[in-house]
Amino acid sequence: MPTDTAGQVPRGKPLALVVFLENVGHLAGLSLPQWVMNTIDFTTEEYAKLLLHWHGAYRRYDRVVILEDDLATGPSLAETLLTVSSTHTIDLLLLVHGHYEQLVGYRGRVMVGSETFDPLQAQYQADPNRLDLRMVYGLNCYGASLAPTWLALGATVANGSCGVNWFPEPSLSTFLSRWLHGQPYSEAVVASNVRANQWWRLILKNKTGVPGQEHPWIESSRQIVFGVRDVSINS
Repeated sequence: MPTDTAGQVPRGKPLALVVFLENVGHLAGLSLPQWVMNTIDFTTEEYAKLLLHWHGAYRRYDRVVILEDDLATGPSLAETLLTVSSTHTIDLLLLVHGHYEQLVGYRGRVMVGSETFDPLQAQYQADPNRLDLRMVYGLNCYGASLAPTWLALGATVANGSCGVNWFPEPSLSTFLSRWLHGQPYSEAVVASNVRANQWWRLILKNKTGVPGQEHPWIESSRQIVFGVRDVSINS
């Protein structure tokens, strides 16, 4: 069942955080035994939930809903967004893998794409009150390809990597720390990308063989901010 926790911050209209969480246990370029993938999947998902607690998501949001395991599907995401929108404004956190214009759901067997987003967009266009989506932050690969979809669903701001996102950390922890402490979305995204690049340049130093040339992983993981206006958790 989704984790649903009441926060302590009074608001005009309550603010909810919906977390779409599925690691799968896959590491790009590696073929791993299933038990190793299961261990990675469990550990990384528990780590993500720990970060939410550590950085204060449950204090800053009036409601937190986590969709993980067999709830990490398109129908579950769509139903949750529509249901929660009836009472709350939603910020969406995507802690999943991705393909071009798709999210990778439950155990990597479920793809979330146009079959989910097109009906949602049709409902939103017919009645904008059906969906109250404010911001979307994602670690998914090719996240930039889904940014137009989030904006078409009413989000005021979204982010995305231009290719494979190799740096989920320290991107996530940096973003959460800054966002949950009131920094504007665009600044929090840029800061998380800068921090990740700083860390990973040290690890990937001189791996290209060409002086002054960025490693392809850094170029691929570059984060882009899309939107009609910036927001903070307090706005």
